[in-house]
Amino acid sequence: MRSLTKARARRSLWLASTVLIPLSPFAIPATHAQQSASPDLLPPVEVSPSKRTEPAQPAAKPKPTRRQAAAKPTAPKPPEQPATPKPGVATTNVVSPTGIVTPINQVANSVTVITAQDIATQQYRTLPDALNTVPGLNVVQSGGTGGQTSVFMRGTNSNHTKVLVDGVDVSDPSTGTFDFAHLLTADMAQIEVLRGPQSGLYGSDAIGGVISIVTQKGDGPARWTASNEAGSFGTFNQSIGVSGSQDNYNYAASISHVHASDVPVTPLQLLPPGQQANGNNYDNITYSTKTGINLSDSLTLNSVLRYTESTLLFTGNNTPNADFTVFFPDAQQSQQTIHQFTGREEVVWSLLDGRIKNYFGANYTNYWHADITPGVDLTAITTGNRLKYDWHSVTEVASGQNLIVGAERENSEINTTGLSAQTGNSAAFVEWQSNFAKRFFLTANIREDDNDNFGQHMTYRIAPSVILPVTETTIKASYGTGFKAPTLSELFEFFPGFSIPNPNLKPEQSRGADIGFEQPLFNDRIRFGSTYFKNDITDLIFFEPIAGSFLGQNVNIGHAITEGSENFVTFNVIDHVKVRSDYTFTRTVDTDTGLQLLRRPKEKFSVTALWNPIDPLTLSATVLHVSDWSDIDRNTSVPVTAPGYTIVNLRADYALNDQLKLFGRIDNVANVHYQNPTGFLAPGLGVFGGIRFASYAVK
Repeated sequence: MRSLTKARARRSLWLASTVLIPLSPFAIPATHAQQSASPDLLPPVEVSPSKRTEPAQPAAKPKPTRRQAAAKPTAPKPPEQPATPKPGVATTNVVSPTGIVTPINQVANSVTVITAQDIATQQYRTLPDALNTVPGLNVVQSGGTGGQTSVFMRGTNSNHTKVLVDGVDVSDPSTGTFDFAHLLTADMAQIEVLRGPQSGLYGSDAIGGVISIVTQKGDGPARWTASNEAGSFGTFNQSIGVSGSQDNYNYAASISHVHASDVPVTPLQLLPPGQQANGNNYDNITYSTKTGINLSDSLTLNSVLRYTESTLLFTGNNTPNADFTVFFPDAQQSQQTIHQFTGREEVVWSLLDGRIKNYFGANYTNYWHADITPGVDLTAITTGNRLKYDWHSVTEVASGQNLIVGAERENSEINTTGLSAQTGNSAAFVEWQSNFAKRFFLTANIREDDNDNFGQHMTYRIAPSVILPVTETTIKASYGTGFKAPTLSELFEFFPGFSIPNPNLKPEQSRGADIGFEQPLFNDRIRFGSTYFKNDITDLIFFEPIAGSFLGQNVNIGHAITEGSENFVTFNVIDHVKVRSDYTFTRTVDTDTGLQLLRRPKEKFSVTALWNPIDPLTLSATVLHVSDWSDIDRNTSVPVTAPGYTIVNLRADYALNDQLKLFGRIDNVANVHYQNPTGFLAPGLGVFGGIRFASYAVK
């Protein structure tokens, strides 16, 4: 029994020294969602007919469904548009800032949208791939595909970002953390990165922001897709999917597989003499379904199910001395296996011709985690479960005026060797969304959480924006509060010889604000903007050693300030050529020590260019630069300054016809050698290629 708990403690410390870094060299090893399982997102991007993206639909149009027919008003209502619509300008709709579908130019929140076409063009296979160039984020992955991955948003902690898939919180219920490495992109329709405190709508964990993912929803004739890819590091990836709708039923199902058999991770200089380096071996298979049925013109049932099984063989650290101060890479590999199941069942009840929509839902998350460590006979197994019931109602009070109210109850539990613990949270919220003359927009929300352990906690957010006449300049601002509830592991889990639990922990709290502008020029062929942000975070949970012993305990003593700016410019001056550049500056300070927070680089810069020299061919190039950052040495846990890096990635795809597409990519073209985090090699030059098939069946 002691060897088992020691193995789990070693894993916790290894995580602390690799990816899940909080505001100190120790680990601070989450819970609520608001959007519908099947939000009726409009097509997120309007693409010029001259650009080929996916095979065209046959000329025969499918018969409208009962729901589509019922949705047609007698007097057509024009869709929401910018203050002065620009011909040919892309229109993007988002859900996460307000909980309802809203054109992105009508929200004040800082939000980045990654569409299904972006995922296909840039050939993103996992969520970390897609997030690497997003402004305001720093992605830390311990080795290539499958390596444990954390995201630091606007300088906040790696566990301060809430991650939702179709409205379901996908974090581990036992530890409150989320490993981004295991979320595959094959079935994703849109990724929304919402920055700034969002607890007024989403509750706990949304101090840095929210990453909300909407998966593909079936629409129209049956469509089959399949892809196959191979390349460097033993990469072998496949996916297959089907989607469509018929009469009052829509469906989508997919299976995706990602595999890499030999990813170099361990720097040779860290190995003891004569020890060989072992490459990571990763395998992930994900199944997902999304269905909906209209029982009547006012009643709809939605269902979302997702199951992931992944296994990672990696080189962990051994501990040659008793006080955990010196580490060396193990000669034998450790094994991490994760089984994750998430699901949402939802009833949507519409009243008064759709002016009132009620959403009744139940979310379930089961997270099974097993660790096999060299030298330990037993497998450390942890299981976390989360069950949430929720209701929210969206009422169109008047044209451009929406009221959203909701309530929820969530129960979480952890089960591991020698521990079984539970906690729960009840919450209610209200939000007002206003649109005045398509020039002034306002979103305000307030939420009250009542946690079984620490009691009541209120959060809120207000976000106004205005589009100025003549110049069409958008000025936007927001102010909000956030909190992070202590996890079940922090409250109740005991590691003999290492740490003791603290059931009296309070939630971490934050106040955050931002203000910025966007300016279009030359009929929106050029657009640029800048946003300044600042977060003040208090009651941070630190692991504090207990004097006179090797034990430690999590306590609320931390205070940090993060601030900076996010800047961008887009060019679409020449037909068939698009360029976007982003620059983020972030300053982070631990106010107790005056030191820079770990793994938050001060500067991040990226440029992505797209070129369609001929209609079937799309070429893309991305340059990503990350400045140096504060880190800790993998062997000794001593603070170090990690050098920055610059990499170049190339992409190409060619449509042979309306059904077949060839694609290829080159990662890290210059074969730059760098470590992120320190002690873990990032992949060098990688070459990959494959084929994609897509077809539409005529009804």
